[in-house]
Amino acid sequence: MTGIALRLRPTAAGPARRDRTLLIATTGFAVAFAATVLAAIAIGAVPITLTGLLAGEANIEQAVFWDIRLPRVIMGILVGAALAVAGASLQGLFRNPLADPGLIGVSSGAALFAAIAIVLGAGPLFGLFSLFGAFAIAMAAFTGGLLVTLLVYALATRNGTTMVSTMLLAGIAVNAVTNAGIGLLIFVGDDQQLRDLNFWLLGSLGGLTWQAMAPVAPLILLSSALLILFAPALNALLLGEADAYHLGFPVQRVKRMVVVLTALTVGGGVALTGIIGFVGLVVPHLVRLMVGPDHRALLPLSMVLGATLLVGADLVSRLIVLPAEMPIGIITSAIGAPFFLWLLATRHGKGVM
Repeated sequence: MTGIALRLRPTAAGPARRDRTLLIATTGFAVAFAATVLAAIAIGAVPITLTGLLAGEANIEQAVFWDIRLPRVIMGILVGAALAVAGASLQGLFRNPLADPGLIGVSSGAALFAAIAIVLGAGPLFGLFSLFGAFAIAMAAFTGGLLVTLLVYALATRNGTTMVSTMLLAGIAVNAVTNAGIGLLIFVGDDQQLRDLNFWLLGSLGGLTWQAMAPVAPLILLSSALLILFAPALNALLLGEADAYHLGFPVQRVKRMVVVLTALTVGGGVALTGIIGFVGLVVPHLVRLMVGPDHRALLPLSMVLGATLLVGADLVSRLIVLPAEMPIGIITSAIGAPFFLWLLATRHGKGVM
């Protein structure tokens, strides 16, 4: 039994204290989310005030709010929530809080196909990408994330049974192959392509429009909501696959659906924003430390905190190097990497690694 499963023991304080803790955490997350969203909307190179928004005649504040700031904040909410709920779901599936959506190939597959679109999209061999215009990179990234995830799942499945440990190893191997492909494309790309690829690999919410969000937002919302429905099954899986099966859960179908929904959830977000690391790792673990491993609370609260973290990181990325913009992946990595090292050290010290 892994370290996360061992935390399912009841607390001495009883249900009343757990309910109080959950209420406090939910209230705190909601307040932090609202404050972060309001700050992200109001603060920037062009400050936005309520007076300017309510002015009778059109002005620069209204234009920035409707065309730039609002779609950026909404996409930050969606992608942050998607990365966090996907990370929490995979950690429950793998029964390991060190699991991350990148482990099953979503991010690396999206990155490889996006790199193909950026570097080779205009060439005769891959000229098909030019048919999609501004959506070429997004479509390529989403397709790549989904295909590579399905490949990892297929490699880990034998006779209708999916081995989670084999999926993890297959994901590591496939990630290495895709990274080699990205490295080759970086080697052959020109200066402009390298700048575009670098910015995409580090992630950004800049340049998003309502038109670009329209086909992706419903996909992210639907797949994230469906992942929440698997909370009871993920709770049972923390006890082990055999116990979950005897409790009446279709274990193989649960594993298959969680993997596919994770690919759809993360792939949709990554397709528009690029690679944003550590949100799916850090957020679920922080929520788990506060409210415990019950996925009925863990999944929705992870969505709220993930959205808060990404919108806040985007705000920092816009302000830290004004008038330029820092890729958001640098901010999330600066937060997530030290946390990941701390997590490794503490778990190793407890003998659970």
